[in-house]
Amino acid sequence: MYIIKPTPEIKRHVPLLLMGGMICCLSAVAYAHEEHNHMTDEQPVMQMDASSAMQHEQHQVASPVKVEVDHAQHDHHREHGGQIYQAASLENAWTVDDHGRGSASSKLKTWVGTDEHKVFIKAHVEKAESERTQTDAMALYSRSIADFWDVQVGARHQYQPEQWQDKNQWSAVVGLHGLAPYFFETKAYLYAGQDQRWQFSLETSRDVLFTQKLIAQPYLNADLVLNDQSKYAQKSGVSKLQTGVQIRYEINKKVMPFIDLAYAYHQGNKQTAWQMASGREQGGLYGAGLTLKF
Repeated sequence: MYIIKPTPEIKRHVPLLLMGGMICCLSAVAYAHEEHNHMTDEQPVMQMDASSAMQHEQHQVASPVKVEVDHAQHDHHREHGGQIYQAASLENAWTVDDHGRGSASSKLKTWVGTDEHKVFIKAHVEKAESERTQTDAMALYSRSIADFWDVQVGARHQYQPEQWQDKNQWSAVVGLHGLAPYFFETKAYLYAGQDQRWQFSLETSRDVLFTQKLIAQPYLNADLVLNDQSKYAQKSGVSKLQTGVQIRYEINKKVMPFIDLAYAYHQGNKQTAWQMASGREQGGLYGAGLTLKF
């Protein structure tokens, strides 16, 4: 066994050697720690890049195919506005004037169609005391042209049994039917018939609710003769006028009794070879009746 004794020269360099070794060890540890952190920071980025690439690839594979739809062949019948509706009302009334002369009348209105296209049938039958029954009927096609407004065209037939000739009278009809401002229901028609008979009629009314069942309906009905060269011609101007208020009680939406208080005016007929001239008549009307809706 040999024992080496350090020389003074070696003893002088030992501290330097030990210090250098410690520095090398610390440097190695710091380098290893830095490499570990660097790898740890890069790994999520690489994983995120790979995941994004996979999602992008799946998006490209699953992107929807654009399909051309032929809207001309699409059936809109069951959509809003394509359904067919139907409604009808029947009004029966008995009125008495200031002279005590009574009159019974019935008005039928029915229509069928869609929101844009409808067919209307209107009929009015009136029988005054000591006179024959007079009838008035119209068939109209109705087309929507704006919100709450329809234009109507069709034909009108009148039967006048008191006349010896031309008891059946036909006229072409064009008019407007709708809701005027302030909720006035309005019907305005122009009639063009044989023997240069030109007439205009206006009907307007508005509901005023006292309760949900008790309702007052002010109304105005007017007939204007523009020209009439028939054998039983009426005087030109305002031929008939009736204005008043109808007060009804709605037992339900199908059965509605009412009373009617009105003022009526009739201008009379012209003198022709077939009839005598008649004077104007005016006065109050009082009536009661029943309206049925179905």
